[in-house]
Amino acid sequence: MNAREEILSRVRAALKDVKEKDPVKDVPVAWAYNQPTPLDSVLDTFVENILDYKARIVRTPKAGTAEKIVDALKEMGAKTVVIPDGAPKAWVDAVAGAGLEVVRDQNLSRQELNEIDAVLTGSAVSMAETGTICLDHSADQGRRALTLVPDRHVCVVTAESVVSDVPEAVHRLKGAVEKRQPITWISGGSATSDIELSRVEGVHGPRQLYVVLDEG
Repeated sequence: MNAREEILSRVRAALKDVKEKDPVKDVPVAWAYNQPTPLDSVLDTFVENILDYKARIVRTPKAGTAEKIVDALKEMGAKTVVIPDGAPKAWVDAVAGAGLEVVRDQNLSRQELNEIDAVLTGSAVSMAETGTICLDHSADQGRRALTLVPDRHVCVVTAESVVSDVPEAVHRLKGAVEKRQPITWISGGSATSDIELSRVEGVHGPRQLYVVLDEG
């Protein structure tokens, strides 16, 4: 018996007790793709998984978001920061007021972006189970290059944008996908171990990720 025959034999054996030939009628499943995964705490799970990726995260009430952004940038040693035009004015004012240089994106080249220390953005939706942040590159997130070239990324995540898992997040991203906006998925700082199992950071994006979780 060759491999193909063995596989088909196992399939036939597994289906021996199935009487209904129409698979749709066989096992109807009352299930919606975007249902949340039950978690004791969505935010606590999100924080735990962000930390597992060796990223930094701080929780703050909305009134403290701008201050925590500045703290994050200083902790990472950033002196120049590119901020999308759609970012809240309070963020920009706080960064500039702290003596850091704010760079606005006037079609900056990759070489110009590479010389900037950090990028500051908002986010679209985040997944607690995987510790993944999604950007749909709306106005507060800017174009993709902003979050792929600079070495440091400070990302503001709002508590209401954190969902349980991938299916729930994908449902929330439906509008952006239908508008053909690019989607960037971020799980910690950029790192790969593809080549000889040697960890290399910064290949696909920023080496350092710092999340400011705005709990409202």
